[in-house]
Amino acid sequence: MKFLDGFGEQAYALLRIVSGLLFLAHGVQKFFNFPVKFPMELNPMLQAAGAIELIAGGLIVVGLFTRPAAFVASGMSAVGYWVAHGSQGAFPIVNGGETIALYCFIFLFIATRGAGIWSVDGARKT
Repeated sequence: MKFLDGFGEQAYALLRIVSGLLFLAHGVQKFFNFPVKFPMELNPMLQAAGAIELIAGGLIVVGLFTRPAAFVASGMSAVGYWVAHGSQGAFPIVNGGETIALYCFIFLFIATRGAGIWSVDGARKT
């Protein structure tokens, strides 16, 4: 599609921002019961996950310390997949883990590529 040529940087920035916002929303739900109540009691592992979702998600959205934040978010997502979903079936479509598996690989990609445009990290380089 020729009409999309030249928009790779903007599309990547949108991927980073939207992925970070969606990840952040998981932490907001866990700690603030917004926009809906979190469906279970928070144990220490869920509290740690929520803290990572809040902090790393926010950093990824603004593009600050993007590589380490995305790396931690990717690792948390990988652990979360195996702890919460992996024992319920071999395939993500069966065990309900499609979203967290996708987060794992999106954040791994962001960790390798960096913040890109529309980011604090990008602004600090210039």
